[in-house]
Amino acid sequence: MINYIKDVLNNMPADWLKLTTHRLDIYNESLAKTEFLDQFEALYNANNAEEAALKALPTAFDYIRLGHPLSCVLEWIIARENKLDTDSVITFSSKITPILAVLRKNLFAGKNTRIVYQNELPACFDAEAIQSVYGYQFELKKINALSEIDGFDGSTLLISEQNDLSNIHYADQLPENVDFLVTITKHLGSIILANGEVNKTYVSEIQHVRRRETISMTPSNCLVMLNKYAGIEANEEADENRASNKATVSKLINEITNTQSKVAVGSSGLSIQYAIAMGLIDNALQHYPGKEIKFVVPPNCYGGTNDQARRVAACLDNVEVVDLPVDSGNDMVQSINRVLDGIAQQDAVPLIIVEIPTNPRVEVPDLQQLRETLVKERKTANGETAIDPVFILDQTFCPNVHFLGENDILSPIRAISYASGSKFPSGGLCTSGYCVANGRAASLMNDIEKHLLLCDNEATDQQYEILAKQLPSMNQRIADAYVNTRSFVSFIEETLPEAKINFVSEELAAEGFTPSVFSLDLPTKGNTDEEREAYKREKNLQLINMMIQEIPNESKFCVSYGQLKGCYWTIPATSTQGTTKEGDKDYIVRVSLSGNMDLDHHKKVFSAFVNELK
Repeated sequence: MINYIKDVLNNMPADWLKLTTHRLDIYNESLAKTEFLDQFEALYNANNAEEAALKALPTAFDYIRLGHPLSCVLEWIIARENKLDTDSVITFSSKITPILAVLRKNLFAGKNTRIVYQNELPACFDAEAIQSVYGYQFELKKINALSEIDGFDGSTLLISEQNDLSNIHYADQLPENVDFLVTITKHLGSIILANGEVNKTYVSEIQHVRRRETISMTPSNCLVMLNKYAGIEANEEADENRASNKATVSKLINEITNTQSKVAVGSSGLSIQYAIAMGLIDNALQHYPGKEIKFVVPPNCYGGTNDQARRVAACLDNVEVVDLPVDSGNDMVQSINRVLDGIAQQDAVPLIIVEIPTNPRVEVPDLQQLRETLVKERKTANGETAIDPVFILDQTFCPNVHFLGENDILSPIRAISYASGSKFPSGGLCTSGYCVANGRAASLMNDIEKHLLLCDNEATDQQYEILAKQLPSMNQRIADAYVNTRSFVSFIEETLPEAKINFVSEELAAEGFTPSVFSLDLPTKGNTDEEREAYKREKNLQLINMMIQEIPNESKFCVSYGQLKGCYWTIPATSTQGTTKEGDKDYIVRVSLSGNMDLDHHKKVFSAFVNELK
């Protein structure tokens, strides 16, 4: 095994380490991880670690924050060595989140949890906040020896610190009373083992927490662990440049967003969003005790946003999600006005999450009307002044637009902006995300930072390094990508005028909204609504497959955006809206372009597609 892994590490494709997406041309979502590992194990059994064979393996997950080839290989090794199913071993970049995952599952099961540890708990483990803000209940027990772990009516979770894989046989040493082992590595993250058949029901829940509130152990950190296993010297020490990279990234983000607040940088966009959600709940509990908290969320927005907000609300009796229709004929400003009026009547705390431009319809509301609606003073049913909203803006599509500066459009209200760093900020080189606040909301950043650190979801050393290098060129890359996108949209309008295209107008672009993504609603035909819908869905896939087959080095079937090169195609209903209610899904084509691609070739293939329609 060790010799084979050495060969794999010597021959592995560079993409395993460097890309946030891998082999999406060979991706079967229902077999994520399984298909990769089945074929990897076949190579192991054949003692084949040739680069061509490794390169031909299908993708493990569609996006590395969920897992990736190196995390799957690491989990596979640990599982084999401990005679466990591979699904029962899950790596995390965070030391705390796997613990929260078990606590969340037991909250719904009404089951007790005991957390057992030797020496000290992780420094960021805030027991009081986990109980009072997250609503999770547990017992803590400090022990001197594993033999002290006795029986317990519930789940026993053991925290163990181990900084390499030299002693990988965890399961052999576990008392039978341990249900979960969380092995923490100092700078790399953690690994959770679900021990025994009875705890297999936890696996999908733990994986979904990794999907929605944090990320897997990063490729670079998995590589350190794998090198250690193979006996190859690996540097695991904290990056001495972390502080300077962090300072650089904070300064650049403040400049880009025209803000002066503290900057929070997380391991992913959803890590940041989770810190925002829990930080604002914490703040509301402090300042508005006893009042209901309402997360106002568009039902068809990015699935991770939608799902996470509902997952948070499901854990807490005083938190509820309120739908905010913003697309497909619904006006965002009118919807916000109506929803805020209703929340004011209930004397509740309004927390609004929206994307501008919206996803996937790429619509921008009337910003002056939006401002007036948000600053409007409202009254409760008792005639008292209602709590003013916090406006949480997902700015991933246009991170260069100034919303939060002293004289910018959202300056009079409490507003927070965040962005997924896997898009334009890093150019697709890492998953990190960030958030900032305007002057009126600057104090909220302390609560957000508290929960980012509590969940151990801050950006890794490497992520700070990548952002420090990539952020300076971001605005130019946004401008270049917009030029290509506008050209492609104009070409489609001329070539297939019957298609409906959702993209920003020239006027909005002149105001600074220059996204490089658009949605395409293809023309359809048929005698019934069902026939017309089926025809359109078939043509969506035909177009995407033509692009990928004809231009495989540039066109990818992927949800991503803001990459350094190439072009990305997806259908929101089956990708970014995966957990969205069926009636709110968009079966259209979403296209995102970069500033570095063969635009003429893409136009040529699109013309061929149109000719096949006729």
